[in-house]
Amino acid sequence: MSKTILVYAENRDGRLRQVALETLGTARLIAADDDSIRILVAGANITEAVSALNGYGADTIYTVEHDDLESYNPEAYMAAIEAVIHQARPDAVLFGHTAIGRDLAPLVAASLNAGQISDVTAIENEAGEAVFTRPLYAGKAFEKRVFQNGPWVVTVRPNNIPAAEVVEGASTSIEDIAYPAPSLRSVVKDVVRKTTGKIDLSEAKIVISGGRGVKSAEGFQPLEELADLLGGAVGASRGACDAGYCDYALQIGQTGKVVTPEIYIACGISGAIQHLAGMSQSRVIIAINKDPEAPIFKVADYGIVGDLFDIVPLLTQEFRKVLVS
Repeated sequence: MSKTILVYAENRDGRLRQVALETLGTARLIAADDDSIRILVAGANITEAVSALNGYGADTIYTVEHDDLESYNPEAYMAAIEAVIHQARPDAVLFGHTAIGRDLAPLVAASLNAGQISDVTAIENEAGEAVFTRPLYAGKAFEKRVFQNGPWVVTVRPNNIPAAEVVEGASTSIEDIAYPAPSLRSVVKDVVRKTTGKIDLSEAKIVISGGRGVKSAEGFQPLEELADLLGGAVGASRGACDAGYCDYALQIGQTGKVVTPEIYIACGISGAIQHLAGMSQSRVIIAINKDPEAPIFKVADYGIVGDLFDIVPLLTQEFRKVLVS
């Protein structure tokens, strides 16, 4: 029996986020030939996001556009999602495992009386059944889960599932859904964003992180220079944040962000278990630390024993020779 899969395409200020394409890629992995993949785009100015999705082969793109959706408000967004669900009647709803996705997914699951699997990092197809893998115990173990029946709600960790690719010659119908304008108990009047870098930390392919070893706020400057050169983002351990060297928005770890970049460079980070919980699933881990006994070296693919203030500028210099020449 064919099923309908609804993908929530997250956007920020009308621009599509990379995790939206990865969520669409997830839908492709679990969809059978006769299944229908549909996309939901919600916001206040979504023309660019909708246009960016038009060539990816979805059957329908549902759009909900309203001023109430300019800034994230769970009540407003749930009203928009429920309006689309009423129209699409999905058997599965997929979200990125982002701050917004983690907030909305359980609300949708409760609304649909659905099962939910969160933080999916891999999907396999066994005998025609989708098997979802998710980490446990800060990445020390993994479990595989399946749904016994529908509907489903799934969140997908960024940088783990391959993004969907453009389908040559594909055409997608666009259907505007009226926003039901609920009576909101809270209204977002203004949003003040802290500047944490040009690239979203959770979606960055390269992350350069600093710990207490950076010694000061100025100590992050060499890391920022290297990150800018490589097109990466700067992160930090909780120790660096607690010391006031940087904003908590950069924190990676059990009580911060979870990242899975292609390359993670840990500078002056000892490797406490709480920090490892946020980055141990990175593809390649490079550790720079003066202490050869630092725990970070146990999980690192490559280790450099030395002062980060000597090593990071040398790396920047060598990378610049390769990339600029």
